[in-house]
Amino acid sequence: MFDAPSSDKVTLKVRFHSGSAFDPQGKEGLMELLAANIFPSSDAKEYFAEQLGGSLNVESNYDYIQINATAKPDKLVSMLETVANAVGSMQIDKETTAKLKSAQLERIATLEKDPSYIADLAAASRLFGTFPYGRSTEGTIASLGKIDFADLLAAKQRFFTADNTTVVLIGNFDPTAAFRAVRREFGPWLKADKLAPSTFRQPDDPPSGIQRVDSPTSDRFEVRFITRGTARSSVDFAAYRIAAAIIDSRLKSISPFGSNATINAESIDHVLPGGMIIRVSGPKSAPKIETNDIVMKALSAPVSESEFQSAKQQVVAAIQSGDIYDRWLDVDTFKIDSPSKWVERTSAVNINNVNDVLTRIKNQPMTAVVVSSPSVAN
Repeated sequence: MFDAPSSDKVTLKVRFHSGSAFDPQGKEGLMELLAANIFPSSDAKEYFAEQLGGSLNVESNYDYIQINATAKPDKLVSMLETVANAVGSMQIDKETTAKLKSAQLERIATLEKDPSYIADLAAASRLFGTFPYGRSTEGTIASLGKIDFADLLAAKQRFFTADNTTVVLIGNFDPTAAFRAVRREFGPWLKADKLAPSTFRQPDDPPSGIQRVDSPTSDRFEVRFITRGTARSSVDFAAYRIAAAIIDSRLKSISPFGSNATINAESIDHVLPGGMIIRVSGPKSAPKIETNDIVMKALSAPVSESEFQSAKQQVVAAIQSGDIYDRWLDVDTFKIDSPSKWVERTSAVNINNVNDVLTRIKNQPMTAVVVSSPSVAN
């Protein structure tokens, strides 16, 4: 519980420390459906807005599912009761599951018209294969067709348990009364017989060469370079993020694609090791460039002191600007240090650490994907 005496709202965050990484192979999209099933209609959002004077949303990714709710301070108990009941007494049935699957299929149809989504997913699949991060969190038409309400019920019983959940309460309230209310509403939640391990067989090295994928549009191209990265809990976590910021800055400074194109680099970290990805997006009219040469140039030069300091300040600022309460939840999800220690560890990274990461990235297997219409080659 966090005291925020100046806040005109009380905030509740409930995080289940299992996300789409736990989708069964062949049933991708299951955990997204489970997240949607917590509040399967718009009625709950309307209730929070109109009756509790607050808001409600549920987010889901590879690492967790999280409920974010706010209410007026005098509606604290009602907020706690509503969220606890929604999870503890969640109704999972054939009719609701069918409606949620239909909505998710509509989102997939929209995403598959976006060449950027196609490129990111193709690159992840090429790097990770059947490893969780190589599969879509939304799932596919085929995978959703294999999911029924019994799968959602089994996932709820497995993952929505007291020992796999952290609850955060923020606002201006009486701590003793609030603690009693939390215990009363959330106390009946049971622990699991055993916690689901977050260990998976690591993927093989990606295939060499370039994979070419037809674009759903004819006016843009997408290029992705991707290689293995690190986990959020790794000692190299901050060095990878600083290295990504340096690569990003270098790419932008040498990009020949012009103002209509974008190029960036990002370190994608999860509970388990993720990836380092470089994205190039541009119009069909962009000049034909050997993108591989640009990437190798960005990876090759030793890091200078000025670009190291600039990148480190950028990464520290990004960490500090994030939601402090989500960062506390990250402590449990990713098994990492407290937020202040996290910033200290990032500040302690030196230039040699980052040069080591750049060397590792340059020397390890990297794969590439080009998404374009047949007449576009980059």
